[in-house]
Amino acid sequence: MSQVERMRLGVLISGSGTNLQAIIDASKDHRLEADVVVAISNQEAAYGLERARRAGVAAVWIDRTAYDTMSAYNRAILAVLQEHEVDLVIMAGYMRLLGSEVLDAYPNHVLNIHPSLLPSFAGANGIREAFEYGVRVTGVTVHLANERFDEGAIIAQRPVIVEPGDTLEMLEAKIHAVEHELYPQAIELFAQRKVSTDGTHIRIDEA
Repeated sequence: MSQVERMRLGVLISGSGTNLQAIIDASKDHRLEADVVVAISNQEAAYGLERARRAGVAAVWIDRTAYDTMSAYNRAILAVLQEHEVDLVIMAGYMRLLGSEVLDAYPNHVLNIHPSLLPSFAGANGIREAFEYGVRVTGVTVHLANERFDEGAIIAQRPVIVEPGDTLEMLEAKIHAVEHELYPQAIELFAQRKVSTDGTHIRIDEA
């Protein structure tokens, strides 16, 4: 039986790239049988681009202001992904909606991570909102991306307990630690071709 070819990952970022780093580290440690081949950012100063360069990964800044429309901007993203022969698109702190130009080119192969147990506390401030609401359990969700923020079929979730005495900063640290474990594990399901989906329902082959 021939070995499964390693999946090629394109990672979209906007900031420091800690999840990108976790994915790169998991790949190098063979906990993830896939390779990050390009990191793309909408922010020129995103530290994640430096993380990519240090790991020998192509680092690309695409300037939104250089394009008249979001559609043209998303086509530019798609062109870079296709140039690097990406199989699976990973949104890792990418703070924009991804357009249909990319989503349609990679059906059910665009992943996003969110720091709550969706559908609860969607949006950009999920950790803070959960903390201020007073929940005792929050968590992390990996899901298929679509054209709406923090929607799409759920691939994996992991709870995080909010302990008495936790500060917001402590909870953020716990959430991020779980993200750095869960995201590579969820990506590995795709790398091992264990996920099948119609975009709404997910089936994971546990064999």
